[in-house]
Amino acid sequence: MEVVEKKNKNKRYKPILEGIPDWPVYQLSKNRKEFIEEVAQKTFSQIKKNRPTTKQLIDEIQATVYREQQRMKRNRWRVDAADEPKFWATIKDELVALSSKTPEESQAKADELLYRIVFRYANEIAGNFKASSYRVTREIVKFWFARLLNGARVKKFGAFFRNRYSLRDKIHIVGKVGQLRKLAKEGTVVMVPTHFSNLDSILIGWIIHSLGLPAFIYGAGLNLFNIKIFAYFMNSLGAYKVDRRKKNVPYLETLKFYSMLAVQKGAHSIFFPGGTRSRSGKLETQLKLGLLSSTIEAQRNLYLDTPEGQPVRKIFIVPVTLNYHFVLEAPDLIDEYLSSKGQDRYLPEQDKYGSFQLLRFLFKFFTKGSNISVSIGPGLDVIGNYVDDGGNSLDAHQRVIDTRDYFISDGAVTIDKQREDEYTRMLSQKIVSEYHRINRVFGSHLVAFVAFELWQKKHPNLDLFGLLRLPEEDQELSYEEFRASCKRVRKEIYRLREENKIYYATHLTGKIDLVIRHGLDNVGIFHLNRPLLMNKEGNIITKDFSTLYYYHNRLAGYDLEKFV
Repeated sequence: MEVVEKKNKNKRYKPILEGIPDWPVYQLSKNRKEFIEEVAQKTFSQIKKNRPTTKQLIDEIQATVYREQQRMKRNRWRVDAADEPKFWATIKDELVALSSKTPEESQAKADELLYRIVFRYANEIAGNFKASSYRVTREIVKFWFARLLNGARVKKFGAFFRNRYSLRDKIHIVGKVGQLRKLAKEGTVVMVPTHFSNLDSILIGWIIHSLGLPAFIYGAGLNLFNIKIFAYFMNSLGAYKVDRRKKNVPYLETLKFYSMLAVQKGAHSIFFPGGTRSRSGKLETQLKLGLLSSTIEAQRNLYLDTPEGQPVRKIFIVPVTLNYHFVLEAPDLIDEYLSSKGQDRYLPEQDKYGSFQLLRFLFKFFTKGSNISVSIGPGLDVIGNYVDDGGNSLDAHQRVIDTRDYFISDGAVTIDKQREDEYTRMLSQKIVSEYHRINRVFGSHLVAFVAFELWQKKHPNLDLFGLLRLPEEDQELSYEEFRASCKRVRKEIYRLREENKIYYATHLTGKIDLVIRHGLDNVGIFHLNRPLLMNKEGNIITKDFSTLYYYHNRLAGYDLEKFV
């Protein structure tokens, strides 16, 4: 695995393309109106193809109107357009009026209503990248991450704004960095990161900028746009809006075509294939196939639209794992996961955030330090084959193969939905495998995993929810027992690394007591109730069992339990 050398940490990469005006994301924004119209037209045609009769189309529009009106009643957000109720009421009234029209008039009117709906959705989804805002935002993001990760202690007010470390000291970019930059020149990169925090999009945006890559587009949850400052960041960094409340066919098809057409036009993209943040803290094992399938369709369309023998811009999939000592939302995420899994067997802690706790958080924010690691995996083609630095697809024996061949039937590139569904599953499985292989173990992951497993083994008759209700007097582990287990698990991680099945941070090497101390100092560093710490007697205790379980889960899936 290629690693960015320390001597290059202050290197200023030159942008791959000659300035922002040449970036695909800028061109999409510049031609925003035409692009939205193209998305709407393609979506309209696809839905018409799948709903060929007037009745089928009217039924689909009626279902969409019903779902949208129910959403507005039950779950309206500040970011929602003010004219939504009027728009959907008008669509409903015009549907009712169809009963008095001739079949030809009904067909024409249904077509018009469908186009109005998908055109509205395309406008809602579309990003609005602005070069001037991008430059300002990247400086704000740089400052904010520097403050979040700064290790300096506060001695006077001015220390709040003085960084002892640069971001390149605190955010470690490892893996196939050189190949990523080369692939961005050769074709279109679709980055597929793990998803743990609302910070992920902003972090990836900074990484892209720091490596000298053009801005990527990415789908950001519409809920983030409820907060004006987040909306500013999202728009400036190339985001388009994804509203997960909307499950109707016209919206999902519009979203799919927006993403697919952007990739076809060469816009580098970020997909979070897990669909949403990991509630459990585990690496994703089940991916959402919709957006992944759109990359396969985009590649097929590029082959369809290009005569054989002519060069075709390839699409490259690049898995990325984001490695944190802490996730700010971890207590809320694990509460949501456990509440869903345990129902009435799990009672989340109430009133976590009072004014005193908020002050404690702010103090930690400005006085504590931590690191983040971004592991960039090797490039893949849309089938899941590895590619070399030149973008050539390789088979299992490292022989160059032509991706076009995967889309050929009877000597020509064809559309085969069943075949492409299988390719999507293959790609999904490969990405999941790469997530686990390029995952980078931190000391905080090690101590959280070992501690929770030790408590489980001490109480074998308790299920997960019984363990989470363990009385305080039983929430203590002997340091010597804990130390011995950490040593055994670390040895197994070393072995897995030799087999190229996992990676680990450099701080995981050395004396085990120092590794444990580093892990305890950093695990959940910003949480009000620390998931793991050492008491006055030198033993290991927890102040938040649920959050400890969240951090433990980062090492799930490697069969490390047997070494505890």
